[in-house]
Amino acid sequence: MSQSTIENFAALAALVPDEIITHSLVEDVPLPGGRKLALLTLDNGFDHTKPTTLGPNTLLELHAALTKQKERAANGEIQALAFTGKPHYLVAGADLNGVKSLASPENGAAMAALGHAAYDLLADLGVPTFAFINGVALGGGLEIALACTYRTVSTGANGIGLPEAFIGLVPGWGGVYRLPRLTGPEAAMTVMIENPLNNNRSLNGAAAFKLGIADALFEPADFLEQSLLWADGVLAGAQVPRPNAVEPVGNPEVAARWAAAAAKARDFVEAKTSNAAPAPAKVLEVFEAGASITQKESAALEIAALTELMQSHAFHNTVYAFLDLVQKRSKRPAGAPDRKLARTVTKVGVVGAGLMAGQLALLFAKNLKVPVVITDIDAARVDKGLAYIHGEVDKQLAKGRISSDAANRTKALVTGSVSKEAFADADFVIEAVFEELAVKKQVFAEVEAVVSPECILATNTSSLSVTEMGSDLLHPERLVGFHFFNPVAQMPLLEIVRAEETGEVALATAFATGKALRKTSVLVKDEAAFVVNRILLRLMGEIAKAFDDGTDAATADGALRPMGLPMTPFTLLAMVGIPVAHHVSESLHAAFGERFHVSGNQQVLISHGIKSLWAPAADGGMEIPAATLELLEFGNTPSTSEELLVRTQDALAQEIGLMLAEGVVAGPEDIDLCMVMGAGWPMHLGGITPYLDQVGASERINGRKFHQD
Repeated sequence: MSQSTIENFAALAALVPDEIITHSLVEDVPLPGGRKLALLTLDNGFDHTKPTTLGPNTLLELHAALTKQKERAANGEIQALAFTGKPHYLVAGADLNGVKSLASPENGAAMAALGHAAYDLLADLGVPTFAFINGVALGGGLEIALACTYRTVSTGANGIGLPEAFIGLVPGWGGVYRLPRLTGPEAAMTVMIENPLNNNRSLNGAAAFKLGIADALFEPADFLEQSLLWADGVLAGAQVPRPNAVEPVGNPEVAARWAAAAAKARDFVEAKTSNAAPAPAKVLEVFEAGASITQKESAALEIAALTELMQSHAFHNTVYAFLDLVQKRSKRPAGAPDRKLARTVTKVGVVGAGLMAGQLALLFAKNLKVPVVITDIDAARVDKGLAYIHGEVDKQLAKGRISSDAANRTKALVTGSVSKEAFADADFVIEAVFEELAVKKQVFAEVEAVVSPECILATNTSSLSVTEMGSDLLHPERLVGFHFFNPVAQMPLLEIVRAEETGEVALATAFATGKALRKTSVLVKDEAAFVVNRILLRLMGEIAKAFDDGTDAATADGALRPMGLPMTPFTLLAMVGIPVAHHVSESLHAAFGERFHVSGNQQVLISHGIKSLWAPAADGGMEIPAATLELLEFGNTPSTSEELLVRTQDALAQEIGLMLAEGVVAGPEDIDLCMVMGAGWPMHLGGITPYLDQVGASERINGRKFHQD
């Protein structure tokens, strides 16, 4: 690297003065075969709570360290170099806080080029290089390993992958080119496209080894020692089989596999994002080009793609959603009381034994590891609920997600009863019965009669007034809303509802319990449907009204396609259940009036037992059956998809503006966090309020943006 280039990179590093530098610590390790290996440990000096990341200062230090080791290799001082990391981490990827501050295209391009400059040294160090993947290896962290000659991985390692499509970028330091040549193009598309777009999944050590990312798999107890011994064997001439490795250049069969994998991935992206997010398309573009070009040519494409994407709304939206919301705000919930006020929960009661109650009981038992008792009106219902819970535990055991001991312990923790007297020694009782206010009030009256004065009472209501629910209680201060989303095990959001009488102790216990359940808890005011359901029902109501007014089904259901939502409104309606959605719409209409449309056509569908508008068509597509259409009545004021999109945007801006004025949450960030974690709102939109700012709806309706910066 020339002196002028070094100076340019140094100027780039100066733009990120607060970077937590991951240092390159080198020590020489003598190997049993008489060779010397330079072991480079990546360490930022903090414990596991501060992941090691890659910023410009880190990359400059890494480049300098590798330059020195290259000189030593040339002089015969070392015969190999290996990377490893501090406990639990190789490297967690690029420093996104630093990257987002590099605002100009020139700085973005320089950051991309700096990574290549450092990693290219690995490919040209003059001696074999090894990566000992001891923990998290994401993005640029995995790309360091891919740039090495050989790799080992620990069975204890988790968080291995290339998540850039999820965060609005492309793997920019050689991963798009090198990974498919190791694993085959099909597995590479899983790692670079399918996993990121499936809620940012990653691989563990065993899975990485199976795909061919690593050449050897060792246990964590002596991982470094075994990796060094294995490296010594390789240096002595041991063969390293790579059955998954391929080279597409000059190989028509492999090139055909490359194209087929890209086509399949493109269909997946279409289904997941409606092609509304730019990053996955860029990943595919660079991947496809990589089948017929050199690594150096691919690097130029990666730098160009990174430079473009780093300037996009989608990337900055994703950084806001991922860093500011999911990583930061979720860990410090706005308005949460002092955690010292929380009571210890040693036993949980669940009123009900249906599907939702069963999911809740399993979650409490598995995560809190305390006794849980479910109740219902007869033994048959209780037995059915327990059978469901045992069945779910058996499924997890069969998939290898829990051990047989853990399965047996979880099953033993959950018991059933037909009497609420079983709650007498419970510290926390949650109801999951029919969504009817009178029913829930009766349940709490019965529970309050048997529990201790210190027991916290919680309701899983999705739309009813928690204040009204506790109006007849002797101690309404201990009642709190505890609203989960379905399926309970997968959906991370928990809306914690503060009713008018809810006390600080109940609220603090709710937040502590939510954290122990590994949920993202957001404090919300006791207003109808709280946050997520209120926003979704306003959205769905606009589409339902347009359909009832005469807009054809395909236009109505596809109008929001430019948003790239995880599912269309009619699909969401079928998933939620038309009766449930209709009931919540009626509750919201009663609370807020005409803003919330109550569809007469939905009532007709309910009356005839029809569960979905769409049904499979003869041509393989979807259609509304003629028999269903004959039941429905339509107006004569249809909308175009463009009109409906804008109308929905404006409706959402209005509703969120009103929610903030009502103090439903502390700020727009909490609205965004709820929608990302509870409704799967796309990361590339940054949450719902940045999206409404960027399309102009906030200013059209409220006269100002939600985010002034």
